[in-house]
Amino acid sequence: MANLLTGIQQIGIGVPDAGAAFSWYNKHLGLNVPVFDDVARAELMTPHTNGIVRERRAILAVNIAGGGGAEIWESKDPLPIAPSTEPAIGDLGIYAAKIKSSNVSQLAKDLGLQTTESPSGSSYAWIKDPYGNQLQLVSDNSWFKKKADNTGGVLGAIIGVSDMEKSLTLYKDTLGISEVVYDKTGVFSDLESLKGGKRKVRRVLLKKAETADGAFYKLFGNIEIELIQAIDADVNTIMKDRSWGDLGFIHLCFDCLDMDAFKKKASDGGFPFTVDSGGYFGMSDAGGRFSYIADPDGTLLEFVETHKVPVFKKLNISIDLKKRGMRKPLPNWMIGTLGWGKVDA
Repeated sequence: MANLLTGIQQIGIGVPDAGAAFSWYNKHLGLNVPVFDDVARAELMTPHTNGIVRERRAILAVNIAGGGGAEIWESKDPLPIAPSTEPAIGDLGIYAAKIKSSNVSQLAKDLGLQTTESPSGSSYAWIKDPYGNQLQLVSDNSWFKKKADNTGGVLGAIIGVSDMEKSLTLYKDTLGISEVVYDKTGVFSDLESLKGGKRKVRRVLLKKAETADGAFYKLFGNIEIELIQAIDADVNTIMKDRSWGDLGFIHLCFDCLDMDAFKKKASDGGFPFTVDSGGYFGMSDAGGRFSYIADPDGTLLEFVETHKVPVFKKLNISIDLKKRGMRKPLPNWMIGTLGWGKVDA
């Protein structure tokens, strides 16, 4: 089957103040290009909002160096709910966002952080945003345009699961993130500074290398998902008694090239769409078709087939990817025009 997913488009992060959060991600991580800044009612998401239509402000912040964006999401009505307890390693759901860097050691030094070492031997660092959301700064080799500040966009996420084998049928088989970088069980020194970090866990790091397929593959780059299952420990569900749009990581979003084909593959794998916009759905100057599925523990994954994207935003010019061809890569100069919308920190 042809490649259906090209990269991480964004991770949704529920915050109490979208403008302040954008400023922080801009200043510290170089996510300084707001592809859209949109206020609307999320009417199609009621299957995951207890039937309530949320009014929200969403800012999609991108780092032109490469990687996915941060969809900074502020629920204005109803007001968002925080988790009852701080998420711990092995808790079910999205525990952390992976933020890529071309030089983790230098970036960590610049931010006043300590580095540690993953089971694969690579250095990385932990940092939290002002709202308690855990971020992992990791090395990566897929770049659109390296920057002097060594920052990049979203590479993937750390996700807590209850049954590793069931979860692998989704993330590895259905989504095609099929390279197993490591599969290790034990108590890990690189986690011990975190809540729950002394638990015995099974860790599986999955990777999908970028493929020359899709308009923005050069920008999105590689995908990494680390699944963590706590062994013989009681765990919480991070979104327990809360819903999509509340505070914390609300979804992980993949760029999709053929939604109809992916819908069939997901359904055949036992993961039917829970939400499907069906046709075009606009967000400010961008738009396309979007869908959601839930992993075996209820963690929400979004998929977007992009139809329209602003490439000359200051001139109010967009490109229709459906007419152009969904699989045809955009030239570098055209992708680079997204950077014209950069907001200085």
